[in-house]
Amino acid sequence: MKFALFLGCTIPRRVQQYDLSARAVLGRLGVDVVDIREFNCCGYPMKNSDFKTSILFAARNLALAEIQGLDIMTLCMCCFGSLKKANYLMKQDSSLRDEINTLLAQEGLEYKGNIDVTHFLSVLHKEIGPGALKEKIIRPFKDLKIATHYGCHALRPSDITQFDNAVAPVLFDQLVETTGAKSINWSLKLECCGAPLLGINDELSMDLTERKLANGKESGADYLCVGCPWCQVQFDTVQEMMTSLRGTNHRLPSILYPQLLGLAMGIDGDTLGIKMNKIDISGIEAFSS
Repeated sequence: MKFALFLGCTIPRRVQQYDLSARAVLGRLGVDVVDIREFNCCGYPMKNSDFKTSILFAARNLALAEIQGLDIMTLCMCCFGSLKKANYLMKQDSSLRDEINTLLAQEGLEYKGNIDVTHFLSVLHKEIGPGALKEKIIRPFKDLKIATHYGCHALRPSDITQFDNAVAPVLFDQLVETTGAKSINWSLKLECCGAPLLGINDELSMDLTERKLANGKESGADYLCVGCPWCQVQFDTVQEMMTSLRGTNHRLPSILYPQLLGLAMGIDGDTLGIKMNKIDISGIEAFSS
């Protein structure tokens, strides 16, 4: 099993532990990843201001992966949604495809539509499977309650992303429970983390984050678990910032899924970048048996 690993912009700059932990887990599972140095921005930041430029950026990445003959695996859900949508639109709209290919031809590139885009969590659930993952668990968690945060761009638009049921998803919950932890029910599970509003309306952004943190805590969670760097920044860095700015102290730490899975697989915390999280999550190891 081999993929072109698409890191995007946020992970190398702000959430390097996601890259470290994902590679560590994938290595244990026998999944090979290839880094394509020419990859550029996925196009997501421009989609509402310059649609065709966003498609061009995404299509360039797709064309580069096609040269390698590899499907793209993303860690970021925003990148997943952006690349997945561009792939869909380029396949459906021949005039758009021709226009974008004319621009790509200036670099000797061509989008042919021969590859697919998937997310890290999808690979674990659909390609490897919860049963096979359980066989790799050597330090299962016990009495650990996790609030899964799905994020927005993997679930919607569901006919394009095909990640899971947008209204009642189960994929992430099942992955969490392969580690021995319990995935709790909480009413704000599918609500936005607030990250898209940061820098535009900080107060509203933090309001959304605070509501989710409070709801997760009230529902009995010990930790949040995410599979997107933007959500991790919001629940980790911004939560830490909110403690000083607002005096709130919900203290519901956020852990990236490959960190959670990696610990259960017996991978050491340094390899998984546990200390790189802004809010201390080292206490989670006390739940391991």
